[in-house]
Amino acid sequence: METSDEEGDSASLLSKAALIFAVLLPFAIYKPHHSFRAFSVAASPPPGRVIAPVAERKPPKMARKKKKLYITFDDGPNKGTRNVLHIVKDEGVPVSFFVVGEHVFASRTQGALWDSLKAMPQVALCNHSFCHAHGRYAAYYEKPDSVVSDFKRTRDSLQLTNPIARTPGRNIWRIDSLQFTDLKKSTAAADSLQKAGFVLMGWDMEWQFDPKTMSVTSPAESMVAQIDSVFKRGRTKKRDHLVLLAHDQVYQKSEDSFQLRQFFQLLKKKDDYEFTLVSQYPGTDRQRDTMSTGSVQ
Repeated sequence: METSDEEGDSASLLSKAALIFAVLLPFAIYKPHHSFRAFSVAASPPPGRVIAPVAERKPPKMARKKKKLYITFDDGPNKGTRNVLHIVKDEGVPVSFFVVGEHVFASRTQGALWDSLKAMPQVALCNHSFCHAHGRYAAYYEKPDSVVSDFKRTRDSLQLTNPIARTPGRNIWRIDSLQFTDLKKSTAAADSLQKAGFVLMGWDMEWQFDPKTMSVTSPAESMVAQIDSVFKRGRTKKRDHLVLLAHDQVYQKSEDSFQLRQFFQLLKKKDDYEFTLVSQYPGTDRQRDTMSTGSVQ
């Protein structure tokens, strides 16, 4: 059957329209994915626009563990105690006093100093015997029972609730598992004090003085350097804990008091050290929990 020219033209147009529709349909229904657009925009910022780089997050710095300093003063109250108290208060440092009971009752002035010591919030008060052996140390330690009675007399007469004590003229330690006796003839007396409930603390380092002039023999700068060296060489009874022994009576003169003040100021400038009381020394809390003499002031 033959097709007319008109019919042929219509068929041709329909065929072309179908072809065009088939070609354009994918473009009509295609939509770019959202994440692709976002990536394209980020990758191609407008001309002249600068995108700041994202700062890299650094892990937080760990706080440095500070070494502990226990500054202790022996033999008060005496002529140098008031100067020490003024300096301690001005510099705002905690310190510990090992008190001789007999000195508290020796005069009204010393009694008043004892009251001042008790009123200081950053001060720990500890037992340094009643008679300080009257300088006859060998004979004193030959009688352990008498030594215990002497320390109990100070504890009871001064109403000390702190069991931490220091033996006169001897560097003796009895704190938890820390056991040390400088002169073995004093061992029996030291053991008896521990059994009686006393926590005995010696010292790692001493601020030396001239007994004739009662003046310090080392300036503040030298003492700080010695402390640095002792820590560096590990010459303390407990790692990172240093007990310094000083004496009240040495600081009664202005030049010696100046050295003590400068000593505190130099140490406070160091980030490595922290002042604290002897009641915070490792082991004192564990031993104290087993005692019946009371808690630390």
